[in-house]
Amino acid sequence: MQAATKQDTGRAMRPTNDRYAKCIEVSKRIRWDIERDVIRGRRFDFSKKFMPDGLSKVQQLTFLSPTEKRFLSQIQGRTYANIFGLVERYIGAKTLELSLDHGLGDQVALEALVRMTDEELKHQELFRRLEKMAGEQMPDGYQFMPQPNDVAAAVLSKSTWAVLALTLDIEIFTQGHYRSSIEPDSELSDLWQDVFLFHWKEESQHAILDELELRREHSRLTEAERDQGVTDLIDLVGAVDGIAQMQAKADADYFISRAGRELSKAEQTSIADVLLKAYRWQYIVSGAQDARFGEVLTELVTPAQVERIGSALGPIVAHVTQATH
Repeated sequence: MQAATKQDTGRAMRPTNDRYAKCIEVSKRIRWDIERDVIRGRRFDFSKKFMPDGLSKVQQLTFLSPTEKRFLSQIQGRTYANIFGLVERYIGAKTLELSLDHGLGDQVALEALVRMTDEELKHQELFRRLEKMAGEQMPDGYQFMPQPNDVAAAVLSKSTWAVLALTLDIEIFTQGHYRSSIEPDSELSDLWQDVFLFHWKEESQHAILDELELRREHSRLTEAERDQGVTDLIDLVGAVDGIAQMQAKADADYFISRAGRELSKAEQTSIADVLLKAYRWQYIVSGAQDARFGEVLTELVTPAQVERIGSALGPIVAHVTQATH
């Protein structure tokens, strides 16, 4: 009877182990280099947009000229680099922590997570490079308001369940961002298209590892601990939204100061509102509404917890879908 139980357990574990192994295989096959594959000696072409229209929402600002819309997209691109430089910092630290759980256990899972940590460190460097490149060519006055170490520390203070759920959301929405970048658009920066492409290649594997680790963490928690995880996730979403609000205001102020013409109060308000919609879409809603994220979350949480999460997201989603006046 005991032998049968062990055999059954081995069968149950094998598919999970295979998924870690597949992530290793793909990681080795798609491995890319920042300079050789992404930047390739190029500088930003400021005659091009940095963000796809589906992400930037700039087309909603009908009173802006094409040149002004392009500049606003470029500001968003610079903020995108800064946001992901911040996000990758906490993800790398958390992944390194998770790998320790496998240190004397499943060596396949350990290798998969160590490779993910290495890739997240590389992504940090990529986005730091992009920020520096943008800063060298854009007008003075841009400010990125969040402090990366402070934000990372705040995120990592929450339960592992919540951190993994947030990370899964983030790494799933990068898939949607890549899909937006390959929509036909001759005005989109070739360099930024490559950033979306190569980031997606590795993040698509990271999302698999996030899900595996989230399920592993979920399986060893009590119901009370899971409920606290949901509370922590709601808190983290609120914190991300706070960052979106803060940076949308800073970017609106920067754009208005560098627009080269006087904008009415109503126009200034609309610019700030659309930037907030764009950032809420990019960094919260595009992942939260993804079918894959929804399937994983609803499988793990109770209907009452789903309702709590939905109530927290409701005002943010409503704002994103609200018509611009």
